[in-house]
Amino acid sequence: MQDNQQPALLIVGHGSRDVEAVSEFHQLAKHFQQRYPERLCETGFLEFARPVIADGVDKLVSQGARKITAVPGMLMAAGHAKNDIPSELNTLQQQIDGLEITYGTELGVHPKMIKAAAARIEQAEAEFIETDSEYDRKDTLLVVVGRGASDSDANSNITKITRMLEEGMGFGWSVTCYSGVTAPLVDVALERAHGLGFKKVIIFPYFLFTGRLVKKIYAWADEYQANHPEVKVVKAPYLNDHPLVIETFMEKLEETEQGKGNMNCQMCHYRVQILGHEHKVGAPQEGHHHHVRGAGTDADAGHTHSHSHSHHTHSHES
Repeated sequence: MQDNQQPALLIVGHGSRDVEAVSEFHQLAKHFQQRYPERLCETGFLEFARPVIADGVDKLVSQGARKITAVPGMLMAAGHAKNDIPSELNTLQQQIDGLEITYGTELGVHPKMIKAAAARIEQAEAEFIETDSEYDRKDTLLVVVGRGASDSDANSNITKITRMLEEGMGFGWSVTCYSGVTAPLVDVALERAHGLGFKKVIIFPYFLFTGRLVKKIYAWADEYQANHPEVKVVKAPYLNDHPLVIETFMEKLEETEQGKGNMNCQMCHYRVQILGHEHKVGAPQEGHHHHVRGAGTDADAGHTHSHSHSHHTHSHES
């Protein structure tokens, strides 16, 4: 049975059809289990991959859990973290007598996340240093790629991170773009930035895990390199389980259980009239992933699918 002083842990992911992405997410859960060996720990995905969120909760309950801390394995709070995941958790809590689920917050803009990003960028810079002993960041363009959402608050956080990396590391210029949903997309941003004249470009996906979108970003980078052989393009690794990322997750978990893990409602377009999203204020909190929940990964059956709905629009291409 569960120790009443130690809530069980549910690590909640977006889910992906990409097998590598799912594997990397499970590796994240292993970090939690290693850090808290005395606790029950399971995973749950919003869409595609299994186990789904309900499976993870059921498994914890079957082992005696009555208190669960649900940690969103997400970088920013957009529709999934603000609406879809809490909607499912609320429903499950109401269906299971005596169950208490405490929902945590996303990683967000955090000093350790900025340092982790800088470390990944530095890994990429090694390619420049190998061929140019006089390499200077002031002559380099940094391109930071976010996932992209219909939530302008989440998108603006990627822009903030880009600026902090540019200033903190001393790059000559920086550009923020996205893999989907919002603009500019990577290919458009690269062509627009080409006119700046930089001969060295670092493309950094600000993503936790691999997946179809990260691979698409790298493909765009390859295409830009092929079209402009006079430019040296380097692809930086995504964040993955960098030690500072893991430390940030642990901080967020502790904040949640101390009652300090409050989501930023000041810029939530479900609560406040945000420019361009005024119609979303007061919209009901409900999930929109029934048709792709547990649908499987590419290892099960390859297919391409996208859809849109009222709260937010995005491509199911993770």
